[in-house]
This record gives sequence, structure tokens and C-alpha cells, in this order.
Amino acid sequence: MSQKKVLFISQEIYPYLEETNISTISRHLPQVIQDRGKEIRAFMPKYGNINERRNQLHEVIRLSGMNLIIDDNDHSLIIKVASIQPARMQIYFIDNDDYFQNRETLVDANGEEYDDNDERSIFFIRGVMETVKKLRWVPDIIHCHGWFSALAPLYIKKGYADEPCFRSAKVIYSLYDDSFGKAFRESFARKLRFDGIGESEIKKIKKRGTIDYKNLTKLAVDFSDGIIQSCENADSEIIRYINEKEVKFLPYHSDFGKWAEDINTFYDELHP
Repeated sequence: MSQKKVLFISQEIYPYLEETNISTISRHLPQVIQDRGKEIRAFMPKYGNINERRNQLHEVIRLSGMNLIIDDNDHSLIIKVASIQPARMQIYFIDNDDYFQNRETLVDANGEEYDDNDERSIFFIRGVMETVKKLRWVPDIIHCHGWFSALAPLYIKKGYADEPCFRSAKVIYSLYDDSFGKAFRESFARKLRFDGIGESEIKKIKKRGTIDYKNLTKLAVDFSDGIIQSCENADSEIIRYINEKEVKFLPYHSDFGKWAEDINTFYDELHP
């Protein structure tokens, strides 16, 4: 039996950003999964406040250089990589001068959310997809962490549905208690336009109304094969929505060791 491959897409990973629930799980879960015999890749944005020299990031020239078009504008895709030595894990970073290099994380230095977080999220997800294609690496499981990764299930199941790299992948979205206050702009839906995401999909997304945290999360649920509750106090409305959609669900467990083993089993059940 060939070694299963798991792709982790996270909005933050420790130690490149401070310790939070998302960054800590995104640091330690891939290591556990790797230790259980699976091959892993992990991606996160290269925010401007990540110190490249201290964290020993370097650009991967053979993967960089592509332009992604969002809202009729070209944005260059830059790929960087670093290693978490104790875990023998490589982390890939999605970078761009406009969206990441000269910015903080998802908020500025004053704690204000960026107006273009919708475009930044689109660029991040499409950047991950294009990089995985270039790597010619075919994941069996794609596990998304944080609302900034919530568009990945849509792009995988629609935009990249015919790509050999993603055709057979099972998509899992982790539900956290992270949120955002500034809803996506009215122009958001049309910016999603891409191969496989045409007018019919855009109309469905527009019918949802304002894309706030709850509607964005529900969009992720709609295109996911499994949902993992990754915090104790997840939004009850979203939990009800998951149950209504009858999506395979793994509840939260406070014992990380046991929970990580349950997640490994969850992967195997989704992709035997």
C-alpha cells in the first residue's frame, strides 16, 4: 500500500507566528500525522511580520514566477520554504508583494482588518493549488485550518476538480472559534471566477447575501467531505448547519494526543 499524503493549509503555524489554538494545532498535528507514516506538506501565508532571516526562509525559484489574475489584475506568486528541524517538517509560504510582504497578518499594526482580506484569501488558496500542481504531489487528504483557508474546499471541488492532483482528494475543514468582523466586499463573488467556478456558482454564492464569518464557514462546509471541531466552543449555528448537511463530523477532544489519533483514523475512514 502506498504512503498516504496529507496537505495542510493553514492561516498560521507556530513558531512563525505567536501561539494560538490554530497555530499550535497546525504545528503539532502534521508532526503526529507524519509520525504515523503519512507524507505531509504544510502551507501558510508569508505575512510581512515573519522574520525571514531569523526563521531561515528562502525562495524556491523553480516554484515562483507565476502570475495569478484576480479581478483582472496580475499578482506574482512567490514561494518560500523553511524547516522546523525538530519535527523534520518543511513549511511552504505563499508570498506576494501586494498582499503579504508589506502587511501584518489578517489585521494591521492597529488591529484593523484589511479591506482586501477577501482577495488575499483567494490569492493564498490559488497559490497553494498552483504550487502543489508544480510539485506534482497528489494529496489524498487536504486539511484546512482557519477561516483564511475557508475558500479551499470550493476551489478544490470546483475550480480544480479536473486536475489530476486534486481529483481524488478528500477535503476536511477544521472549525475553530476564530472569526472576523469586517464582511467581505460586495464584489467578492465575481472575483472567485475561475475554471469550474462560473456564473451558476457565483449566483449561488451571491444568494447567500453578505459573506460574513458564518456564511463563509457554511460555504466551506458545503464543499467539504469532513468537518473537525477544533475548539471547545464552536459556533452552535454552524454545528447545526453541519448536522443538517450530514457532513462527516469529528467532535473536539481536550486531550490532544487522543484527539490527534482520532483525526488520523478520521483521515483513513474518509480515504481508505
